Amino acid sequence: MTAATPIRRAGNAVLDPVPAAQAGPRDEARQICAITRATVQAAVEVLAGTRPIHQLARRLDQRCLSALQHRAALTRRVTARAPRKMGLLHRNASVRSVRACEVTPDVYEASAVVIDELRVRAVAVRLERSKNVWRVTALEIG
Repeated sequence: MTAATPIRRAGNAVLDPVPAAQAGPRDEARQICAITRATVQAAVEVLAGTRPIHQLARRLDQRCLSALQHRAALTRRVTARAPRKMGLLHRNASVRSVRACEVTPDVYEASAVVIDELRVRAVAVRLERSKNVWRVTALEIG
């Protein structure tokens, strides 16, 4: 994307394209926070049984994906045998806040606060960039 700024030459306004600045660390941190927010929201919805796990296949690495799938299966098994109040586990969850910290230029660690009907949870995420794509390599849901 290029931005155009008017440059006056001999009384005429001429638009010369000026290259847009590279994404700075602040823009990248915002991008990481947005990715984290969407990924954490989707992961909690997988645990609640309202979203299929395959929708996270692009964002999570294989180890995280299988761990989340295993936890979702355990959660479904426990809630099927538990009293009604346990059935509300992970229901109506929403991400309240996200914070990100750069470890290296290609690695970020982020934390999120998720609130559902029963409790407030902390989520820790590690994102690594490979081939210009951010992937979650660690996902810990408290």
